[in-house]
Amino acid sequence: MLALISWIALGIGMLSSIIIIVDVIRHPQMMKVMNFVWPINGWFFGPIALWTYFKWGRLKAKANEKEDRRGRPAKVFVSTSHCSAGCTFGDAVGVPIVALTGLMIAGSVLFAHYVVEFILAYIFGIIFQFYAIYPMNKEQGVIGSFKAAIKADSLSLIAFEVGMFGWMALVHFVLFSEPPKPNEATYWFMMQIAMILGFITSYPANWVLVRKGIKEEM
Repeated sequence: MLALISWIALGIGMLSSIIIIVDVIRHPQMMKVMNFVWPINGWFFGPIALWTYFKWGRLKAKANEKEDRRGRPAKVFVSTSHCSAGCTFGDAVGVPIVALTGLMIAGSVLFAHYVVEFILAYIFGIIFQFYAIYPMNKEQGVIGSFKAAIKADSLSLIAFEVGMFGWMALVHFVLFSEPPKPNEATYWFMMQIAMILGFITSYPANWVLVRKGIKEEM
């Protein structure tokens, strides 16, 4: 039954991503990196990503003529989506690397996932943030934009990984006698849940960063 639920959840996520991709091609975002952010979020947030994209994401399309009347909660949601997409992409890249190499740290596959996925999530998260900052602030240069990206996103990236890794620990040590493997649908369904929880733990961090002016509203 869990395998069936996993396939359904993954199918809904993929369908949500495809719908967003088709619409983004027709209505490109003003901020180019968001053309990648919204489909990535579709994979783990499914219908919620669809709803938020068409309600808030479309307001930032190049051809949009509607007034942006979003409140801070919505703008922080989009900022968190941007952060989460970079982390999600890095984590998704890290999983097959650990699986194919058989890497273990301190005798644990889970710890290997933690280390590899954190490093890649941080790298891609900062890259995503760089491409949000640099196009609007080219006068500060590439190095300056990377420094600004690190300052703006480090706390939220760490907060995302805390939520995600906490769920991975539950899956590994509590919920299953034998944890699912990356070649099983259940594994990726658990990863979808991990990304959602990472988003939830990252949202307060993004709120603080936006409120203090360290990070721009999106």
